[in-house]
Amino acid sequence: MPNYICLTCGVQYAESATPPDHCLICEDDRQYMKESGQAWTTLEELRQTYHNELRPVEPTMTGIATVPSFCIGQRPLLIQTPNGNVLWDCITLIDDATVQAIHALGGVDVMAISHPHFYDAMVDWSKALGDVPIYLHRDNAPWVMRPDSRIVFWDGETYPLLDGITLIRCGGHFPGSTALHWAGGADGKGVLLTGDTIMVVADTRWVTFMYSYPNDIPLNRTAVEKIVAAVEPFEFDLLYSGWWDKVVRTDAKNAVKRSAERYIRAITAGLG
Repeated sequence: MPNYICLTCGVQYAESATPPDHCLICEDDRQYMKESGQAWTTLEELRQTYHNELRPVEPTMTGIATVPSFCIGQRPLLIQTPNGNVLWDCITLIDDATVQAIHALGGVDVMAISHPHFYDAMVDWSKALGDVPIYLHRDNAPWVMRPDSRIVFWDGETYPLLDGITLIRCGGHFPGSTALHWAGGADGKGVLLTGDTIMVVADTRWVTFMYSYPNDIPLNRTAVEKIVAAVEPFEFDLLYSGWWDKVVRTDAKNAVKRSAERYIRAITAGLG
């Protein structure tokens, strides 16, 4: 039986003889349902129209893009370290050419995903890459639409994924929304990968924080302060959100702090 994929969010569901009646991810306030209604596809269908491209981001970090853009359009990142390689976040399409390109860069030892909107076809990715474990925060378990033994739920506020790689529970967008800190990135100055838990905005000196991006629902003060406190113990000069142009390229830790201060002023007192 096929594993149907939602054509709005890209998340893959457990096997079923017919498409599910609803996408629980898209019916949540943090996502949306298209006016045209629910529609489904499969990996086999996607492979006929789409392909992936690998593009260098840092000397030992590579982004992966589906072309043409599919659904939310995020780009996962492959981090190469002396202690193992991490695939951060996921997309839907996986094919033989992508697997070969990743293996040429040393393969993947572990996967970790920031939040449910990027779970996509994570199980098929794990299988294709050698049954690698997929690390998700346990607080986001209710949004796993395709349960699998390869998924590892972690608890608490931080998790040492590999030496020099730490997962950080930030909350906010989802209760288990996670950032990844790479201590050796940016020539040892540190890199923070955030999905859209912390989102880089059009003026890339700044970031923002939202409960729902497509529906413009803000977070409250307490949630924003918790996100800032969660990343405070970690040093990072670069910050990458989940899309190609969403990068704070210098002094990123201070950008998070002053952006939070600006955000809190706006929601508590207004700007006018």
